[in-house]
Amino acid sequence: MAEQYIQSKLVSLLKQEKIKLWSPPFTTDNNEANQQQMQELAVRYSQVVDFPLLDVQRALEEIRSEAIKKGKGNQTYRETNVATLELHLPKDIRTGGKKKCHLETKLDITTQVLMNKITEKFDIKHIKLILNGKKLSPGKFRLDAQNVKNNSKIMVLKVSEPECKRVMVEKEEKTRLQDESVQRTRKGFEILSERDGSEDPATTPFLEIADQKGNPIQIPAKEKKALILAMGFHEKGRALMKRKEYAAALCHLLPADEQFSKCNSALLNTVDNYAVLQLDIVWCYRGLEVLDCLNDCKQRLQRAETCFLRCYGEEQQRLQQIKRNTGGEDVLFLRLYLLQSLLAYLNGHGTQAAEKLRKGETLYSCLTLDPDKMMQLMSMGFSEQEARLGLRACRGNVEHAVAHITQRNKEREEIKWKERENRRRRLEGINTLVELGYSNKSAARALHETSGDVDEAYRLLLDSREASSSGLAQPDTNRQTKVDQMAYLGFQREAVEAALRLTRDDVFKATQMLLDNQGQPPADMPSPSPPSSSSEEPSTSNSTASGSSSSLDSDLVNEVLEHIPRHEEDYLDVTLEEESDLIAQIKSYLDRTSPSTH
Repeated sequence: MAEQYIQSKLVSLLKQEKIKLWSPPFTTDNNEANQQQMQELAVRYSQVVDFPLLDVQRALEEIRSEAIKKGKGNQTYRETNVATLELHLPKDIRTGGKKKCHLETKLDITTQVLMNKITEKFDIKHIKLILNGKKLSPGKFRLDAQNVKNNSKIMVLKVSEPECKRVMVEKEEKTRLQDESVQRTRKGFEILSERDGSEDPATTPFLEIADQKGNPIQIPAKEKKALILAMGFHEKGRALMKRKEYAAALCHLLPADEQFSKCNSALLNTVDNYAVLQLDIVWCYRGLEVLDCLNDCKQRLQRAETCFLRCYGEEQQRLQQIKRNTGGEDVLFLRLYLLQSLLAYLNGHGTQAAEKLRKGETLYSCLTLDPDKMMQLMSMGFSEQEARLGLRACRGNVEHAVAHITQRNKEREEIKWKERENRRRRLEGINTLVELGYSNKSAARALHETSGDVDEAYRLLLDSREASSSGLAQPDTNRQTKVDQMAYLGFQREAVEAALRLTRDDVFKATQMLLDNQGQPPADMPSPSPPSSSSEEPSTSNSTASGSSSSLDSDLVNEVLEHIPRHEEDYLDVTLEEESDLIAQIKSYLDRTSPSTH
């Protein structure tokens, strides 16, 4: 990276003096370097920037030769429409220590054809291509239709080899690429985002967007779906980041960014999720050592900083009002300053890089915790995560941290209690409407549309026109017929209703149940999970109707829910190991390029 820093400084000087190294007197008619002119320029510039002469000579020649290549590529493109692409390769397949290489190709080919060329030339399999922070689609779209141009910089990401995964809905087991992980994540959160309350709340997960106090936020349905997908992809990406699987993480973080773009800008300016995502994307670029490849790093960091200031307030006063402390969020600003420092260095701005690094080091010192204080809190029964978050929130004060953790745990329990009460009331409301002759699904949807008001839901169901326009079913006459049949046999109607609910309207099983239990359903009989929307026939299709609780849907939902952390501040819980390494790395870069060392 020191070489890139020197090149950035020299490019800046060349632009100021309007010197074109690819033209005479620095380049001959045969595109060879004019050694005397290049030597004189190197001597003069080494004195200006105070870098070793040999380093300046090498950097100037690299700049000149790259310009020549670019010029040849431009001429070739004008004459033949063959573009030159600048590829930035994964670290483990770079040759001669060079991060980038060039590849000539037409732009009227698909991404898959380009990927085939790259895998053949560099003997690398299973890759993704990233242009300006967006994945190039390997499908039928041409390169030029995806904004790939002559001299475009493309990042090549290695992804995991196909893995053998489980059978999906009566289909034979087959291998699938990493894209399928993204698709499974998308499908799982789509199921959750589309659930409208039609399922049994006692057995079916149901996501709501809530504020930091656990209160539901009313969001238009379209935006709610996009937001849930964005947050779902983000959480899966963060889980991969913690394992330092940055390429795989990026494959989930970029779709999260696409989903966030569908949300209202006002919403994005009031929650910090979007800012944290921008930070995480650039953190992955850092982990992959491709910060210099992407033009959008600076814009992402700027968006993150702007969003943090809007969410937290200029002096974090808004954050103080909401959470009563601001120490925990300092880890986000630490990463922000370190990434800004690294990016400034790569752009040749040493002074700015050093300034950002100083701010980062100051925060790092504040965030580094006393091991004895950690042990003291953990000996009180708090988890390591609770102790770390509590101490940082209270800036190292043990007594305050104890009070803070205790209060947060109390608030968390209150939120859980409130959620349980909401589910209990919702289930009671559904049962009330079912007893009046409506299907479970119709009752649940009516309650959802009336915000849980049973009387309003009943009036809605009674109104045939409202029922028709809302897609709500009329009373289940088939259920009523079964009730009449069994009541004719001498059973009490209430007992019949309960038995039919427990047996999913199976008259034979319901009758046998009542006969075996003196005319009453057993008190310890668990409620059944809601039936699949595929009715009586098992589906062999991959697609499922809205609200379906098929085994495939359940598997997908459970799979994606595993990546949602139990602690709401998990994203603030970092050990600072990577941050420490990055600080040392940037300091070594600055020391190597500091004029005082020469």
